[in-house]
Amino acid sequence: MHKPRVFLWNTLMRGYFRSDLCSEAIAIYCEMHRLAVRPDEFTFPFVLKACSTLVDIWAGMEAHAIVVKLGFDFNNIVGTELVVMYAKFGDPDCADYAFESMGNHRDLVSWNALISAHSQNGRADRALAHFRSMESTGIEPDTITVACVLSSCAYLGCLELGKKLHYRMEQGDLPSNTYVENALLDMYSKCGNMDEAFKLFGEMRTRNVVSWSTIIGGYAINGNSRKALDLFYQMRSEGVPPNDVTMLAVLSACSHAGLVRKGKELFRSLDKPTVEHCAAIVDLLGRSGHLHEAYTFIQSMPITPDAGVWGALLSACSIYRDTELGEIAADEILRLAPEVPSYQILLSNMYVALGRWGDAEKIRERMRRSGLRKVGAYSSVELNGEVHVFYEGSHSQSKEMNRVLSELTGRVRSIGYEPESSVALHDVEEEEKQAALLVHSERLAIAFSIIHSKVEGSPLRIMKNLRICYDCHEFFKHVSKVLGRAILMRDKSRFHHFGDGHCSCKEFCLGVLCRKLLPP
Repeated sequence: MHKPRVFLWNTLMRGYFRSDLCSEAIAIYCEMHRLAVRPDEFTFPFVLKACSTLVDIWAGMEAHAIVVKLGFDFNNIVGTELVVMYAKFGDPDCADYAFESMGNHRDLVSWNALISAHSQNGRADRALAHFRSMESTGIEPDTITVACVLSSCAYLGCLELGKKLHYRMEQGDLPSNTYVENALLDMYSKCGNMDEAFKLFGEMRTRNVVSWSTIIGGYAINGNSRKALDLFYQMRSEGVPPNDVTMLAVLSACSHAGLVRKGKELFRSLDKPTVEHCAAIVDLLGRSGHLHEAYTFIQSMPITPDAGVWGALLSACSIYRDTELGEIAADEILRLAPEVPSYQILLSNMYVALGRWGDAEKIRERMRRSGLRKVGAYSSVELNGEVHVFYEGSHSQSKEMNRVLSELTGRVRSIGYEPESSVALHDVEEEEKQAALLVHSERLAIAFSIIHSKVEGSPLRIMKNLRICYDCHEFFKHVSKVLGRAILMRDKSRFHHFGDGHCSCKEFCLGVLCRKLLPP
């Protein structure tokens, strides 16, 4: 009678899970445990799926302990579900442990789960490393594998590796379908190569709404808003209805270019705008200097504004140095998302720019009391198939890089560059502020690229996890002129294509033009 009893419990658990009653499925498992009914290898996949869906970390860890105790961690189905569960929990290290416990029972599905676990949790470098390990074992990737790897390339800005994967797809060495082609399209867009992205888009046999949204979003973040809008209207003329993601990409294109009237027109065309669409309109109005209109819009929104909406207003207030509205936005953010440090940093930086060091320190002190820490800035470059990461003020080749930066600074100052020391967030002497600017991670990355790039005059590509500061933006413009080289810089919000002393953002996104009009 042992097996039938387990079978019946498993059937009941499966029924609850498939009916989206995950709490009930876990309750059934707990009842089994209470009645000393021994689970089998068919019990745990549904328990672990339920824990993943609910993001119930404690229940998931307890289930994992029982899995190990009963020796089911060698089972490839149970082991794969453990990997998926820890990915949902945001713990790729535990996903690694579960994967390793499977020993020789690992298959393509479990490898895909592991690669996806790292790709989805900001560990793209580890995802690529696991992909290489998978291929070395002789397991051939499928379309899910390739799409995950391309997503990791997009995250890291690994254009060289992405191109190699594309070539292998063309040679038939890697599988492809529309899902993979969309991932490839996203990779080219997020690596700043819109020529290849558009070429691929034109060659696609099947284009769905994801394809259109990806190419439109690609042109938006790369500063070609006109092309993004043209493609949007072409999409509609070909009878492909846009979805929420498409509309968000189009509104983003309007925001990057300051197309206020067009953005409002597109927003009014939405039947059911989402909170993300509303945040995009606030961003558009705010960046264009219409701060009070943006605030009025928030107050009249048909849906409750979230921290992202107020964050868009706070960001605009930081650009235009409107502390009154900025403090209102910051108060709302503290109420809605007190655990997010980036917004408080933004308010603190605004105080610093205005010389209000005491107010800035109060924000920092409040963060310290709450245990909040600033997200560390870092930049990365891909050279010869390897990704190099740079943090502020630290690198093994820092002496040589500092020499290159000092020489560059002298050259760009000779053609008009002047450091904007207000972005150095310390109440110290001017000379110390200017020295602090030299160790920003993107400057270390550019110095490293100059030293090690093998092709003379080739574009320099840099990825940064946060938004580029005003001073580094001005510095890169001048560097592109003195070196005669294009510099592609992807920050948190968009691409900056620097060339001959100019930037594709036309200085709009950083509020540079408004800074020049504001009194010191």
